[in-house]
Amino acid sequence: MTIGTYESDLNGEGLRIGIVQARFNEDVCHGLLASCLAELKHLGVQDEDILHVSVPGALEIPLALQKMAETDQFDALIALGAVIRGETYHFELVSNESGAGITRVGLDAGIPIANAVLTTENDEQAEARMAVKGADAARVAVEMANLSLALDELAQVAEEE
Repeated sequence: MTIGTYESDLNGEGLRIGIVQARFNEDVCHGLLASCLAELKHLGVQDEDILHVSVPGALEIPLALQKMAETDQFDALIALGAVIRGETYHFELVSNESGAGITRVGLDAGIPIANAVLTTENDEQAEARMAVKGADAARVAVEMANLSLALDELAQVAEEE
């Protein structure tokens, strides 16, 4: 086997992307979605190749991602949400469980998931990050979908040899 390098591929043409967006902290989540969709379009992902669903909050995101992954219709998934610290322990619970669930779904299903669930101290931090993180999530999803597809092809070639 020779050593090679896979270059980052941000060409979204032909990719199918699923987005799960929490509705809690609605203004921030809408900002995340708007920047994510704009970046997906910029990368060449067609509107008809995107499915967007919304769920009540960050804790519901993993189940929706799991159901979408089970369809085998997507090359990558994106999680969008905002957990903003309050005065109780609930912030830690929601942040930790949401993040762990998103990671588990991706690993169990073998599908790339871009996690753009913001965890911030206050509304101002969330608003300052929403445009950047939404666009970042789109780039991560496209890059990881292309990498995953390339590695699947490599595995197929290895099996045929």
